[in-house]
Amino acid sequence: MAIITISREMGSGGIPIVQKTAEKLGYRLIDGEAIENIAPEYGLTREVLTQIDEKPPAFIEHLDRQIELGMNRIQLIVLEQALQGNVVIYGRGGQDLLEGIDNVLRVRVIAPFDLRVERWAEREWIDPDLAYTLVRKSDQQRAGFIKYYHNRDWEDPVHYDLTINTAKLSFETAVQQIVDGVKDENLLQLKSRSKERLRDLIIQKKIQIARLADDRIEDLTFQIKVENGHVTLEGHIYNEDEKLAAIDDARKTEGVTGVTENLKVVGYRAAPQDH
Repeated sequence: MAIITISREMGSGGIPIVQKTAEKLGYRLIDGEAIENIAPEYGLTREVLTQIDEKPPAFIEHLDRQIELGMNRIQLIVLEQALQGNVVIYGRGGQDLLEGIDNVLRVRVIAPFDLRVERWAEREWIDPDLAYTLVRKSDQQRAGFIKYYHNRDWEDPVHYDLTINTAKLSFETAVQQIVDGVKDENLLQLKSRSKERLRDLIIQKKIQIARLADDRIEDLTFQIKVENGHVTLEGHIYNEDEKLAAIDDARKTEGVTGVTENLKVVGYRAAPQDH
């Protein structure tokens, strides 16, 4: 059940490195193309993927819930693919989404900004000024995506097991470092308990999706925790009807063995004014 996540900066060489890594190991590559192929099974259209994939939300009030729903469905795809094992997950916040899964090798591929601009201009046959703009925008979007959905600094090295600077190292060397890393004895010893944790994360994600898709629930401030299939709902909710709907969604989710609710009903919304 080996899992590799690869985070990259545009122009750092992430694309050829991730493709060659997957090919050398014989692993499935979960990238944008793979997600797009699987997406219809999860109720995701190409339009939705283009709007939200690896981008921070636009903060348009009437779209917020639909954006969150789409993002959670993309995350469910990544989690269910990871459960199958022997995968390379390219981007999509995989290193954070799989938090608590001990046998994941988390890789980051970087290079100096000017070199990345030069590489992108050559790769895409575009003007260097345009490449500069595209690389800078990509950095901002991906940093914003990680900050919003996972609340951390995209560049923080603590969240990666292996950081590769391709300014001097060849792509072939980068690939070999990743291949060697995923075969490390420490990772191999952590496989057994990781599957159960992954199953819990998948259940949690399915309940989050059910909650977002449920018109009976307007208040989304309560938390969902899952341990060995048992769900705990905690936090605040607006009324008893929403509370019952939240419990119902959790109980109906595949894999749930039981539900404990610690939801506090707080009718904090102002009552409609009579005119």
